Amino acid sequence: MARDDDEFFAPKKPAASQHVLGEPLDSLSVEELGERIEMLRAEIVRLEEVRARKGQSRADADAVFRK
Repeated sequence: MARDDDEFFAPKKPAASQHVLGEPLDSLSVEELGERIEMLRAEIVRLEEVRARKGQSRADADAVFRK
């Protein structure tokens, strides 16, 4: 069975569900870049929500222990 060596040895792109900070982006299409941007925006929202909850929990704990 013959394999296409170019396809076999070509560097693999990360799955759309992955993004590595600092990775080269030249090989991504405009559509793939858009998908990455949307994925990262959703992740930022998730991180901000968790940070807000943790901040509120800390403020609540501080209020209890300062009394």
